[in-house]
Amino acid sequence: MLRSTLFILFQATSVTFWGVLVLITAPFFSVSKRYSFTMLWPKMNIFVAKYLLGIKYEIEGYENLKSIQKKPAIVCSKHQSAWETFFLANGLKQHICFVFKQELLLIPFFGWGIKLLHMIHINRTAGKKSLDQIIQAAPKQFKLGRWIVFFPEGTRTLPGEKKQYKIGAAVLSKRLGVPIVPIAHNSGVYWKKNAWIKKPGVIKLRIGPLITPDNKSPEEIISKVHSWIETHS
Repeated sequence: MLRSTLFILFQATSVTFWGVLVLITAPFFSVSKRYSFTMLWPKMNIFVAKYLLGIKYEIEGYENLKSIQKKPAIVCSKHQSAWETFFLANGLKQHICFVFKQELLLIPFFGWGIKLLHMIHINRTAGKKSLDQIIQAAPKQFKLGRWIVFFPEGTRTLPGEKKQYKIGAAVLSKRLGVPIVPIAHNSGVYWKKNAWIKKPGVIKLRIGPLITPDNKSPEEIISKVHSWIETHS
């Protein structure tokens, strides 16, 4: 209980401090340098979670990323907690662009900071318009050297909970001919959705083989993504 409370206090104070720094320095940085500076905050969260909360991690499958370094890619990750958002910001050794709900921009300091990174924020209730927005924005993100990250379940889920995957990532993959990197993990076992208390343990994150759009419909693509992630989470 005490360690979890201290971690929450760390997050609240550090995001305020870091958010102010980002806002002050943003006019003097390019988008790329702004990204690198801002993403030190999620890296700090992973570090503090490891040594204060005892939440460690093991990664399998980095070899599956070798063929796409410095090439466009789409990442589809299991979503059980905030931990994976912190990890993915730096853990793939690649600049990334999250596709996220626009309401996050309203969070003081945090939302203001991510707005400066020019990622893709959408209205989740807008349906096809949101998908069109993503498709239009994606080439610019790839040009910046970023991989686009989707949480195809659309929201955080509990361990063992099954949700239908949204098809947006598969449509983008098919439309632009870009492979998908599936990522499975069990972060929710230790960092449960909406839970104050975090549990010590080892999160196992697996990076799967690339899923290419060749000779597949969007429905077939997302089915393969779903099958791999759910089997390995």
